[in-house]
Amino acid sequence: MLGRFIVERARWIVAIGIAVTLLAGVVAAGTLNALSLSRFEAPGSESMRVRDTLARDYRTGSPNLALLVTARQGTVDDAAVAEAGRALDRELAAHPGVGRAWSYWSTGSPDTLRSRDGRQALVLAWLPGDANQVRREVLPGLAPEFTRTTDTVTVQVGGGDEVFRQTMEQARQDFLRAELVILPLVFLLLWLVYRRIPAALVTLGTGLFAVLGSLALLRAVVAFTDVSTFASNIALVMGIGLGVDYGLFVVFRYREELRHGDGVPRAITRTVRGAGRGVLFSGGTVAASLSVLLVFPFPFLRSFAYAGVAVVLAAVVGATVLLPAALALLGHRVQRPGPAPDPANGFWFTAATRVMRRPLAFGGAALAVLLLLGSPFLGVRFGLPDDRVLPASAPARQTHDAIRAGFTVEEADAVQVVATAPTPAAVGPYAAELSRIEGVARVDSAAGSYRAGQRTGPGPADGFTAGEGRRLAVHPTSDRLENDPTGLVREIRATAAPFEVRVGGYPAELTDYRDGVTGRLPLVAALIVTVTFALLFLMTGSVIAPLKATVLNVLSLSVMFGALVLVFQEGWLSGPLGFTPTGVIEPSIPILMFCIAYGLSMDYEVFLLARIKEEYDRSGDALGSVPLGIARSAPLVTAAALILAVSFATYATGQVVFLKQLGIGMALAVLVDATLVRGVLVPALMRLAGPANWWAPAPLRRLHDRIGLRESTSPKAPNPSPSPSPSPSPMPIPDTPGM
Repeated sequence: MLGRFIVERARWIVAIGIAVTLLAGVVAAGTLNALSLSRFEAPGSESMRVRDTLARDYRTGSPNLALLVTARQGTVDDAAVAEAGRALDRELAAHPGVGRAWSYWSTGSPDTLRSRDGRQALVLAWLPGDANQVRREVLPGLAPEFTRTTDTVTVQVGGGDEVFRQTMEQARQDFLRAELVILPLVFLLLWLVYRRIPAALVTLGTGLFAVLGSLALLRAVVAFTDVSTFASNIALVMGIGLGVDYGLFVVFRYREELRHGDGVPRAITRTVRGAGRGVLFSGGTVAASLSVLLVFPFPFLRSFAYAGVAVVLAAVVGATVLLPAALALLGHRVQRPGPAPDPANGFWFTAATRVMRRPLAFGGAALAVLLLLGSPFLGVRFGLPDDRVLPASAPARQTHDAIRAGFTVEEADAVQVVATAPTPAAVGPYAAELSRIEGVARVDSAAGSYRAGQRTGPGPADGFTAGEGRRLAVHPTSDRLENDPTGLVREIRATAAPFEVRVGGYPAELTDYRDGVTGRLPLVAALIVTVTFALLFLMTGSVIAPLKATVLNVLSLSVMFGALVLVFQEGWLSGPLGFTPTGVIEPSIPILMFCIAYGLSMDYEVFLLARIKEEYDRSGDALGSVPLGIARSAPLVTAAALILAVSFATYATGQVVFLKQLGIGMALAVLVDATLVRGVLVPALMRLAGPANWWAPAPLRRLHDRIGLRESTSPKAPNPSPSPSPSPSPMPIPDTPGM
């Protein structure tokens, strides 16, 4: 019915579609400004409660702004430099949006705020408010104002919020640059696939509709919850990728239906009924995979779920409604010139047949390659992000590079402890015990400063008052903070105290965020597998096909994760790719990549299984249907994978490490999945399983008969080309692999 409706009202649908696309573009422009900035924080965690307590009771918090002051001559202790430093401290403290400021010169000249060579010192500040307020309202004016060079000193601006403000700005530039690169490149690839400009234009139009439509949908989501600015990057790359993927699927099927000679209206009807169901199944798997990110209580990760589902909705509408209407108007002008290629004489049919004749040899070799490429992931080390997500040329990155090189302690990253001690003096023994922890340079409190268990002077520590008896600041060394910040936080929390304590500060906030992410990994994996397994069962009526697809997807993703470790953890190709490896991987990015890649892998599995199942339903040949189904779908899957990989790979040219990881990892995963997995392992495993590919227990078979969905709509075709076996019965598998 939908197909007939589209044919009868094609002009109106196309006109409305163009108007909706233009309107979505206007709304999308507003979406980019409405997206939120977010921190790596776990709502409700111990560290967040400490942050709230410090702000409410002490009007302070972890410093999120740092000014690096460098003496142009002499040292920071020279009279002229010291006066300039104190003036800078006072100026910063009086600036709107700054809650508190302190410096080397205002806190008794501690060596932790002075570089080893004496030429540099720090001014630190706490800027209250959420990420949007600090990074959008305060820092854009403050950072340029305090970046200066005078006759006496040079001032550079850094700090955690300034780092990620610059990260956001750089990601926005990468986003715009990607748009300029992706669109002409995808159009060129589509023309190479179709050899018809009208077909390339309407397919690319489907991708554009998916991008603008998803951003417009996100504008509605923003009215109810925070959505991260990074969601716009996902909307671009997935919108183009999925829109073009689904467009290819529909156009390929439409061309095939035209070759049956039934005319444009009937071809459109069959295309919508057949390919449309495939698109719906595929969209369902991708949306389900990304929806599991909603189990995380972190706005940063939940944002990708909103963006992913919005992209799927827009791409499915574009591919199943707008694109068929455009094809109905174009008619035969999308057909490729010349006779249609015979699938039985093509590369993919020949390759699949060869693999199925020696499934153990080819399948075993492919499996070995995937396991070898994925093995580096066994050595993954999850860690915390820092300024090195930015390129070395970024101002905030240069500030922190200088701090790392010149200072023994990064005081801005102190661990903050809030205690329920009855008096300031009662805090002293506990502070002394904390100062004995390996990698702790100093502990400050109202009871005094402590180093290696010893009090360093009378009275409260500089910057503390007797009324702040319940607050402590634990200053780690740069080496400990660099190599084991999570272990440091755990040791502080494990240190016995005679009263209740809570541990916060930037290292603890990142630790709580990391623990919250990694702790939900099993649940995320289980949900993705369960939901996609159910969707594939509804399509195939088999329990073996979904199980096989799950195993193959995991193997495919292992290559992506292995590359992440080799490249971004160990630093392979870091020079040509232009980033600095830190020896760890931030955990939320692999989780995001897992959800996206798993959904896209199932995307291709749906396309492939739909054609194989269609051939099997038509012929009943469990083995002969495999190479013919692969031959009919592999050109589509390969073209779609290439275009999607190119879309992702554009981010490898960006400057933000997070986006480089996403671009390189996803491009590799898509290419491996569409070639080695779908071209070798799928036919090998289906050959070994034989008729069992479509097996299900009787109760599930009856359930599928009632609620299952089928795509088979094509008319009876001539007998398929010869299969690897002369009969549907399983071919004998040799005892020796490869024989």
